[in-house]
Amino acid sequence: MNNERLYSVLLAPIVSEKSTMLAEKNNQIAFRVLPSATKQEVKAAVEKLFKVEVESVSILNRRGKSKRFGRHTGTRGTLRKAYVSLKAGQEINFLQEAG
Repeated sequence: MNNERLYSVLLAPIVSEKSTMLAEKNNQIAFRVLPSATKQEVKAAVEKLFKVEVESVSILNRRGKSKRFGRHTGTRGTLRKAYVSLKAGQEINFLQEAG
C-alpha cells in the first residue's frame, strides 16, 4: 500500500465516554477514518503509525441526521468510524509527554 495513503486514512481519534470505556474494558481504540478507507488500510495505518499489533478492525458508517436550524433545514455530516482491537499487552497513549 502507498505510504501517503496510509498517512491520510486516519483522520482523528475519537475521545468520548464510550470510547474511553472501550479502551479500558476491551483494549479497543476508536478513530475517524476516510469514507473510502478499508479494514486492511486502517489496520496497516495503525500498525505503521503507532507501532502496535492490531488484532481486528470493525468499521461502521453513521449517516448524518436531518436537523432544523431556525426555519432552514440542513444535514449533519456522515461519519465513518473504525474500532481497532489491539492484541494483549499493546496500548496507544495519545497523551505522551514531549521530551
